[in-house]
Amino acid sequence: MTSRTFTRLPNLITVLFLLSLVFSGNILRSVTSLGINYGQVGNNLPSPDKVINLLRSLRITKTRIYDTNPQILRAFANSNIEIIVTIENQVLTLLQDPQQALQWVDSHIKPYIPATRITGIMVGNELFTDEDSSLIGYMVPAMINIHKALVQLGLDRYVQVSSPSSLAVLAESYPPSAGSFKPEVSSVMQQLLQFLEATRSPFWINAYPYFAYKDNPDKIPIDYVLFNRNVGMTDPNTRLHYDNMMYAQVDAVAFAAAKLGYRNIEVRVAELGFWLWQGDEPEGGTNPLGSIAEKVSGRTGRLKPLLFFLVIILK
Repeated sequence: MTSRTFTRLPNLITVLFLLSLVFSGNILRSVTSLGINYGQVGNNLPSPDKVINLLRSLRITKTRIYDTNPQILRAFANSNIEIIVTIENQVLTLLQDPQQALQWVDSHIKPYIPATRITGIMVGNELFTDEDSSLIGYMVPAMINIHKALVQLGLDRYVQVSSPSSLAVLAESYPPSAGSFKPEVSSVMQQLLQFLEATRSPFWINAYPYFAYKDNPDKIPIDYVLFNRNVGMTDPNTRLHYDNMMYAQVDAVAFAAAKLGYRNIEVRVAELGFWLWQGDEPEGGTNPLGSIAEKVSGRTGRLKPLLFFLVIILK
């Protein structure tokens, strides 16, 4: 999802308080790869210094921003918090020129490393959607030019280059072993996967299990979406059992990549969106964020190295 609008939100303190509740207690003691997206669309936002203090209080060591805000990058210097930055979609046409890509890295990344732990650059965000596919052709050339610029400036050992995709790139996702990319993006996905394999970078996805449930509530159990205890589903082709939708979505992408010949690409979750509530109990009677943290802490196999970020969506 590309929309991150907070509705009926008196101020950001509400969100910060809810996050404190979510991540308090014992949950984070066993979670080693958890981060939060740091959005900046809103009013009455706290300063970057206050955000850093919040992240530290929650023992969060990774974050992602949706631009290269210099105020944030300077503030995060010597904080020891890893940060992933994003190149806005509208900049990608400019980065088709290798010299422009070099200038971009030289001015937006180099001044902050190594004091600020920039570990990744997201080249665009959800460049393919069902409504618009015009930008996706610019993605891989821009990624290649950005990576070459990092190499030229001696920064490639610090920073990986990738681009997050929505699940709209999949033609099939159920069962996970049937995962495949849509024909209209398969050529670009082939180029992307080739780049990721060559640079040992992950394939990032934006996963929103709740919206799959919302579109088909009669067939998808809410507990399967919310990481609650449930009977789950077994893939008839692999006999792998899934007790929540997010794992199934991740494996669907992994199988789609394997069908194109790339079996060793790590799939990571860049955004995981649910809703929070104001006053009423959430649907399903649970806080999905706590369930996710507990579940990921015990995950083994394909998703073990998972690094995911949480997007908070309010009803």
